[in-house]
Amino acid sequence: MLEDCKNALERWGGVHELIDRWLHERRELLIHFAALKQACDAELEAVSAERVDTFSELLMDYISAGHFEVYPQLREEAKAFDDHQALELADRLLERLEMSTELVLSFDRDYDSPARAQHHMRRLPAWLDRLSRGLSERFRLEDQLIARLHAAHSPDAARTEADTRA
Repeated sequence: MLEDCKNALERWGGVHELIDRWLHERRELLIHFAALKQACDAELEAVSAERVDTFSELLMDYISAGHFEVYPQLREEAKAFDDHQALELADRLLERLEMSTELVLSFDRDYDSPARAQHHMRRLPAWLDRLSRGLSERFRLEDQLIARLHAAHSPDAARTEADTRA
């Protein structure tokens, strides 16, 4: 049994590190988002197109990491634990995440280069308001995914479940 726990930790510890790194990227994204929003509120004309482009890159990197690294790893972990309920939940949550993904892709189309960012600068405050709502929902859904597909299978969760049964 101890060996099984050790193997699980070795196998899924990398998922934990991936999630930690991704959540750190989320924090950095939010710091840039808040600074950009504050700059827009203070003086939109002073916001550089390069700053908006940098934010757009961070946003796309974060979204891509979720779709191509984190979500697949969470699904694999749930499959390995034969957790069908978690997989069904993941399917429902991932479908709902698509709405904010489409929002981010639309933003990126408008602001994916300094020239395009400059062209669409007047619309930036409205975009940031929409992104604020969309990202809030996205982070809430992602947190549900992490809680159900990863935290439920962690060694700490297994210990808590065993303690509850004892």
